[in-house]
Amino acid sequence: MINYNKILLNPNKFKPDYHFYDMKEEENPALNYFQSQGSELRDLEEKQRVLRDRLILIGQNLIEIKEKSEEDILEIKKDLEKMKQDLERIKSFSETISGEFSKFARKEDLEILMKQAKMFQPLDFIKRGDLEKLKNK
Repeated sequence: MINYNKILLNPNKFKPDYHFYDMKEEENPALNYFQSQGSELRDLEEKQRVLRDRLILIGQNLIEIKEKSEEDILEIKKDLEKMKQDLERIKSFSETISGEFSKFARKEDLEILMKQAKMFQPLDFIKRGDLEKLKNK
């Protein structure tokens, strides 16, 4: 602390008698203040360095996630394109089959033909040669 009594008692009024150098370091408030400010500044610099390192890690992770997502999206697009092609093939095949179905006989038509075949009984008919043999007898 400044001793104001000594300043007032000093006969040389233009040069005050300050005794900063006689004080111990822990008694010097200015030195203590600057030391505390220096340590706070170092703490803040350390916190800033840690935050900067974390920000760099977050940025790297974000880039890796973005690249992986782009790869996954590209793979999904390829799979989707393949599914579209397969769907077109299935659609074309089903149209071909449905066109062929109209050419097939229906069950009712087959039943009518079976009834006609039973009524006709072609095996029961006589051959011409057998008929002539019967006439000649």
